[in-house]
Amino acid sequence: METTVITGGSRGIGAATVARFAARGDRVVFLYEKDHEAARKVAQATGAEAICCDVADGEAVRRAFETIGHLDNLILCAGICRYGLLQDLSEEDWDRIFAVNVKGIYTCVKAAMPAFLQAQKGSIITVSSMWGQVGASCEAAYSATKGAVIALTKALAKELGPSGIRVNCVAPGVILTDMCASVAPEVLTGLAEETPVGRNGKPEDVAYAMEYLAGAEFITGEILAVNGGYVI
Repeated sequence: METTVITGGSRGIGAATVARFAARGDRVVFLYEKDHEAARKVAQATGAEAICCDVADGEAVRRAFETIGHLDNLILCAGICRYGLLQDLSEEDWDRIFAVNVKGIYTCVKAAMPAFLQAQKGSIITVSSMWGQVGASCEAAYSATKGAVIALTKALAKELGPSGIRVNCVAPGVILTDMCASVAPEVLTGLAEETPVGRNGKPEDVAYAMEYLAGAEFITGEILAVNGGYVI
């Protein structure tokens, strides 16, 4: 039985990933920040273990990983965004987006390293976005963090490969999660029509890609686009 740790596991892509890895028989532990009821429901439905932890808090993350022990897969889904013009984005919001989306990867990877290095193997999967590849108007901070995730993934793949640790990334397109809740239905319809496969994505589409990367032993440093062809 493998142990898989997933951040941001109480909702969206993270929750779908918890369900997929639990269904294949993994011991799954997921971190979540504050939605206790959503986390309880995910844990109850999947049998996964939930730990309340802000990934931007390095000490809290360290303590959480000490309770987990051995792990095989680390999947970093935690992420936030703010929609709006850059000139209207507060410095606090800018800092928080980077703290969760980028620093959160640093804190979790660092906390996981003792277990990975002891085993001399492991898989790390980060979550970027197609906007990290091409940028998005009115999502400058989010796009910047997701571009940073891609660069960090490639750097870590080179750094950790000699220790038997693979690092890959998924770059989702339009995925129907609560991040899309404020997007007008006609806009979502238009995005689906612009996507070559003719629909927007589901969280399960991304979870499937992550399961593939977790088992692909000769792939590292890869950015796997899960966007239906919207960005090619």
